[in-house]
Amino acid sequence: MRILKTWNRISLVKQIALGLILGIGLAVLFPEAAEPLAILGELFVGALKAIAPVLVLVLVMASIAQHQKGQQTNMKTIIALYLTATFSAALVAVFFSFAFPVSIALTEGTEELTAPGGVAEVLTTLVLNVVDNPISALADANYIGILAWAIVLGLALRSASDSTKTVLANFSDAVTRMVGWVIRFAPLGIMGLVIAAITTNGLTALLGYGELLVLLIGCMLFVAFVVNPLIVYANIRQNPYPLVWTCIKESGVTAFFTRSSAANIPVNMRLSDKLGLDRDTYSVSIPLGATINMTGAAITITILTLAAVHTLGIEVDLATAVLLSVLAAVCACGASGVAGGSLLLIPLAASLFGIPADIAMQVVGVGFIIGVLQDSFETALNSSTDVLFTATAEYKKDLNGAEEPETQHAFDIEEPAEDLANS
Repeated sequence: MRILKTWNRISLVKQIALGLILGIGLAVLFPEAAEPLAILGELFVGALKAIAPVLVLVLVMASIAQHQKGQQTNMKTIIALYLTATFSAALVAVFFSFAFPVSIALTEGTEELTAPGGVAEVLTTLVLNVVDNPISALADANYIGILAWAIVLGLALRSASDSTKTVLANFSDAVTRMVGWVIRFAPLGIMGLVIAAITTNGLTALLGYGELLVLLIGCMLFVAFVVNPLIVYANIRQNPYPLVWTCIKESGVTAFFTRSSAANIPVNMRLSDKLGLDRDTYSVSIPLGATINMTGAAITITILTLAAVHTLGIEVDLATAVLLSVLAAVCACGASGVAGGSLLLIPLAASLFGIPADIAMQVVGVGFIIGVLQDSFETALNSSTDVLFTATAEYKKDLNGAEEPETQHAFDIEEPAEDLANS
């Protein structure tokens, strides 16, 4: 018990760092003995994916049911920030691709995959997900459908009695506490994920595509530490880096290893609560961001498409490059429900330059080879900015004349020492 209490006094971020170091050490020094521990990662991600749909449904429904008329939720500002960041990321990817053109060795093995036939198909799928059966939406983690049903049920329950709303609030608190329990296992889960990644995939397969990986990761880091802070500063007129670093440290690190924006929703909910953000706002903006805030996906689509363009020696003018940015941003926003994520949208973007589908699908194969790192960085960027822009919208509202909240500088605080299950 003394060891357990000492462990609980260590911040969660430091616990995760210890789990990361231990996982790397075990996988490198004792790969065969450590391999069974990989199941800890599967259990952690499975628990997050299991609880996230229920959390979103209950939290959004309860928040809307108890929402008071006239209360501002900043959703327009948050959506505008999501779309601005996604388009900006695509433009940055175009610039870096022209500044540092990369040619790639194409690969086979993706013949069985099917890419969307056009932007209309991607957007149609997105719209149809809104009217999905609620049970199917929960079972399939269709967050657009879950959001739609949660909003409708919340609006219907706004006229319910106070006792009904109290039951909803209590149920929401119970699910939130369950999420806290799951998150406490993040250090063990990440240790298992690291062991699985190193013992199964290794890093040798990535060396042949080193230049492409450097371009992708460098572009994502530039967006994370330059472009996004500029967007935040333009809105709050304060040093953005404490908030940016907090979001990357406490959301991006977990998303990097889970490689799932949906699985990271509970982590982002907890971080939003820690930052003192409005629960009525973040209970909607966080799951919505996991669907449409896809800055990393826009970068992946743009860079891999232009890598194919440079490999084939196709000339690209500025107007076409900007059009690619628009296409990549739109497709990235609608890609979350498509199997294969951003990679399967590369043929759609490649068709803009007349690249045949069979060659474009070979580029998708390259994407799967480097996906060990590419998808991790992409998800970390996507997920951490959900909280970043939600917080930015709230701090912007405070600057525009609202009463100063007690938690205005909540992003400067350190991880609390108390057990998160009781927080």
